[in-house]
Amino acid sequence: MTAEAWAPRWFVSAREWLGRFPLSILQLGMRVGVGLVFFNAGLLKYNSFEFAVKLFEDEYKVPVLDPAVAARLAMFNELTFPVFLFLGLATRFATLPLLGMISVIQIFVYPNAWPDHVFWGSNLIFLLTRGPGALSLDYLIERYFAKRG
Repeated sequence: MTAEAWAPRWFVSAREWLGRFPLSILQLGMRVGVGLVFFNAGLLKYNSFEFAVKLFEDEYKVPVLDPAVAARLAMFNELTFPVFLFLGLATRFATLPLLGMISVIQIFVYPNAWPDHVFWGSNLIFLLTRGPGALSLDYLIERYFAKRG
């Protein structure tokens, strides 16, 4: 029995209408939403770097890395790769360091913050596997080379 056979027409119509919502708008929202989380964290580190190093020494305690090096790496990742997400440029590549950061934070720093990490990671994995969508520089670059090739 099909959905149309048992579901009211308004339900089927609503489902079809919602199914036409542009995926590219959702992808843009994912890119901006997750990007802002990381970019704002990077700005905090940039604006108070000494405090960030102190946090890496006393609270985060990331193994192996010197706290100053870890703070610089985190700040670099948080200020660089979200910009790529915002622009939709090298989006799939830009998700990888951010997914790595989420993994480190989840395992070593805040294991109880898994709901946030699952949410951010799910958005990034979607972008990694499906791409940034039509509202991106990646899409424009791909179209340009498709026309030339």
